[in-house]
Amino acid sequence: MKRLRRVWNDVQFLEFMDRGEQQLAKVLSLVLLVVMVAGTLQLIWQVGWALTTPSTPWMSSRLNQVLGDLLTLMIALEVLQNITSYLRRHVVQIELVLLTAMTAVARKVIVLPHGNNQPELLAGLGLAVLALGGAFWLVRTVNLRQPAARTGPAKRSPEPDPLTPPDGADRR
Repeated sequence: MKRLRRVWNDVQFLEFMDRGEQQLAKVLSLVLLVVMVAGTLQLIWQVGWALTTPSTPWMSSRLNQVLGDLLTLMIALEVLQNITSYLRRHVVQIELVLLTAMTAVARKVIVLPHGNNQPELLAGLGLAVLALGGAFWLVRTVNLRQPAARTGPAKRSPEPDPLTPPDGADRR
């Protein structure tokens, strides 16, 4: 019973969760890195193949496809930066998340087919850009005024946990 109580102790539990988060972030970053390398090689291969084909329609659909693939790889790179930033500082950088989202919306706008007759979609994307830009501005303004609240792994609170019984006491 004491061993179980020791495992659920705040300090050990928080350390266990912190180590688990770090290991999971490392695995995710490795998987994302492998996907990004494969995607980059595929993009290089596709562009190289298209350059050797004289009839490639660069000024129409092919250019949009290459730009869409390139922006997708850039979004993946920004996500990888989010993960590595989390591993370094133990904090999610909301500015980087918002920039990643803005890049994703920009990618969507760029790869829209010509003559797209969906004004609702364009209005929605415009509102998304405005909302993300406003959120980025607010977060950036606040971050310039005050430092980040959490810059390391989780730590034990100086106040005792009201749910944990004192040593030797048994709640039954």
